[in-house]
Order: sequence, then structure tokens, then C-alpha cells
Amino acid sequence: MKLRLRLALTAVAVTVPAVFALVQVEHSVRRRTTDEVIAASVLTQMQSGGRERCESAPDTWMVRTRSQRPPWEREGVPNLGDGPPSGAPNGPSPGEAPGSGPREPGSDGPPRGRTGDRGPFGRRLPPVSLFPFDGRFVSANAQAPVLDDDLREGALADGVGVRRYTKEQDGALVQDLLLRMPWDGGPCAYVLARRVEPADSPEVGLPPLYIWGVPTFILLSAMVLALGPVMQRLRRLTEEVRASSGSHYQQPVTVRGHDEIAELARAFQEARAEIQAQMAHQEAREQTLRDFLANTTHDVMTPLTVLQGHLAAMQQRILAGEPLEPTLMHSAMSEAHYMASLVHNLGAAARLEAGAPQVQHAPVDLNALVSRVLGRHQPIARPQRMTLESGVPAKPTWVMGDETLLEQAVSNVVLNGIRYGRLDGHVAVVLETTRQQTFHLRVIDDGPGISDEERSRLLERRFRGNAARTRDPQGQGLGLHIVHNVVELHGWTLTLAPSEYGGLEVGFTGPLMPPPG
Repeated sequence: MKLRLRLALTAVAVTVPAVFALVQVEHSVRRRTTDEVIAASVLTQMQSGGRERCESAPDTWMVRTRSQRPPWEREGVPNLGDGPPSGAPNGPSPGEAPGSGPREPGSDGPPRGRTGDRGPFGRRLPPVSLFPFDGRFVSANAQAPVLDDDLREGALADGVGVRRYTKEQDGALVQDLLLRMPWDGGPCAYVLARRVEPADSPEVGLPPLYIWGVPTFILLSAMVLALGPVMQRLRRLTEEVRASSGSHYQQPVTVRGHDEIAELARAFQEARAEIQAQMAHQEAREQTLRDFLANTTHDVMTPLTVLQGHLAAMQQRILAGEPLEPTLMHSAMSEAHYMASLVHNLGAAARLEAGAPQVQHAPVDLNALVSRVLGRHQPIARPQRMTLESGVPAKPTWVMGDETLLEQAVSNVVLNGIRYGRLDGHVAVVLETTRQQTFHLRVIDDGPGISDEERSRLLERRFRGNAARTRDPQGQGLGLHIVHNVVELHGWTLTLAPSEYGGLEVGFTGPLMPPPG
């Protein structure tokens, strides 16, 4: 079932009973108001000379008031006859009910009223007839109706007995109010007020259909029309969500307004942005894995093949009883060391490209880091008669960073100095601190150097200078690119400059941290 139809049916199910209940309440309030006005008017009339007239002729006393406007159309609580109170100037004459007015000659009907005294839709309240009863609920007037038990019990308990019933012959509504007077005894201890409503009176049944049906129809029509724009916005939002899903959440969802539908659209936009971020992160991880596998397969295969050749040659010499050549051993060790550094670089590159959340920040002692890097590269530098030197402060130099990535970055720079340096050359690592609580770590070599044009591209992935390609064709071109990413990840500064000794000087600059407690 469509939402619009469901909302319309819900509105009907709620509105119709509510309007019907309000009509019933209004109908009941009208009856009660009329009862109260009649009771108050009868009591006033009896206390203003009516008692004396009733007790003087109880067998003939009966009052029939004229028709009048309903009480809810008048201000205040006037008496039934609209006449002046007893004792006032121009008051009622003896033997005539207050406000009874002139009667038609020879007529037993109600007194003539003013033609302008009209109720809703030109309606007037019917006349009220009064009959006396004594304390035993017996009337001396033969025309008085017989009282039933409900009237007697109500008058005894509350002072007012009320009864309504519909006559079968004409459908008219007869209303009886039995009122106990504020005196004891006598033939007029109780007064019965009888009012007869015609069958077509609104007091008999519910008000005419146009009284409550028209407002109900207008209200329902307004609700159905108001639902139109809401349904259009929901339908448009549904179409945009489907289109966004079909475009892999590339197409945005427009947000209009500040209501609940706009809030729903904004929530989808937030979910869409989150999905896009997760998809991009997943794609980056998959691309990193593909690159890592491709790089590993390509870069490791060549040195592994060379190492296998060296090992096969050494095995043949051992089987033949020949001594092993130092150059052959050095070549095998160099290939093994190269593959180890290559795998480390590929792993570091994969971590860096996967994103910063995988970086573990902790206190790092740069003095100890420099010592480990130089110690690890001594076996590689010694066959090339390279000298590795260091200069560090006397006290530990503490920084905040990822120790594994930082050590890999410094190792890459030192290894480049060894690999591309000259025989009997030097590679020095110098660590200094400043009063501004910063450090400056420099890796200096005295190799052949590199041109300004190539130096500006050394940090690019897979870029290798001409001299590097000539002297070491197996290089992967990842070393300085990883160094650049590690430095950026830590918020440090990386500089490449010609060394005063002819080679290259690579500098790391960053903030110090207080010694850990």
C-alpha cells in the first residue's frame, strides 16, 4: 500500500471518530446547558410569586411558557419567559407566569413570542409546561403526567430528576425535569417541567450532516492535498538514492529544506561519504597489494637468480676441491644483502601507501638508531674499502616517530652512499641538536655526485639517475622515495644538496621531545 494512501486512511480513521465524538460532546453540553437554564428559571419563577399562585389553586395550576432562543445563543442566564423579575416595574400580573406574554385568544398553545427571537438556522426552543406535585409525588392537577421511578429517585437524591425518551408515534423527544422546591410540604413541593422537542429537532438526533460533515470533508481534503508535496519529495529522494547507488555512490543526493525529509537526505549524504571513503580505502589497499606483489616479483627475481648462480659456482668449486674466491663470496653476500634491503623497502612502501593509521609513534633514540644502521652496513662497506663514520651528541637524542620506518629511511640513504660511492670512499652520519629543540641529521658521502636536474627528481618513485643505472642496474628506485614519504609522515623536513666533499648530502630536520620518564 502506498504511503500516501496509508496516511490518508490514517487521517480518516483518526478524524472521523474525533469529529463524531466532538459532535456528541457538543450535543450533550447543549442538553445539559438547557436543563440547567430550565431548572434555574423554574426555581426563580416559583420563588417570585409562583408558589403562592400554585398553592392557592393546585388543581388548576399549570404554566406554559412561550418559545425562546436557546441558552447558548444568549448572554447570561435569563429566565425562561424573558420577563422582568417579580416586584419589578411592569412585572407579571397575578395568575400569569413570568414572561408568559400575551396568548392567542381561545388558544391553549404557547404565548406569542417575538419574531426576532430565533436560534440557529431560525430555530426556537419549544415551550415548557410546569405541573405541581406534593411530597408524595401526587399532583392535584388531573392533566399532570405520571412520574416514573427514575424521576422520583433523582429528585429525592439530587433534587433534580431528569428523563428523556422518544415517543413511538411521532418520534418527538420528551424531556421531563422534576425539581424539588426549597420548602417542605404543600401541594407544590415538587414541580415537573416538561419540554417536547419535535422529531426534526437537532436535539433529538445528531446535527444535520452539513454541520459536521462539511468541516470533516474540508479537513480531510486539506490533509490529502498537504501530503502531495511530501510524497513528491520522498519519491524524488528515492530516485536520487537509486541513481547514486547505480553510480557507485558518485552521484550526490540533493538536500532541500529543513524538515525530516531533508534530515533523511543529509543522513544518506553522510552515509554516502562514509561508503566512498571506505571504498577508496579498500581500493588503495588492493592497489598497494597488487603493487607490492608486482614489485616483489620483478625486483626480487633478478638478484635471486644472480645469487643462485653464485651459490652454484661455489658448490662446483667445493665439489672439485678448489678454493673459494673472495670475490665470489663477496658477490653472493652482496646479492643477499641487496635482497634483504629490497624486501624491507617493499614492505615499508606497502605500509606507507596503506595510510598513516598503521604508523606506530613512540619515543626513538636517534643515537642508538644511527649506531645500528652503521653496524648493519659494515659488512657491505668493508669489501669496497668504504669507511663508515658517525658523529652524535653525548646524550641520547629523543624524537617521536615510528622506529622501524625511521631506521629504514636512514638505512636507505647510507646504503645509497655505499653502493654508489667510490672505492676507498667515506659515508658519514652526523647528528646535531639546536637550542630551538630541533635536530639535524645529515648523511654525507664523497661519491661522484649527481646533477641538479636529476637531484630534483630523486624523490620520485622508480626514478634512478644515469650513474646509478650504469653502476648498479639492479637498483629498484624505491629508496629515496620511501625516505621522502617517511619524512612527510612524521612532519619533518628532507633536503638534498651537493656535498662539500663532492658527493650528496641528505638532511633530516625535525622537533626533539623531552627524554622519556
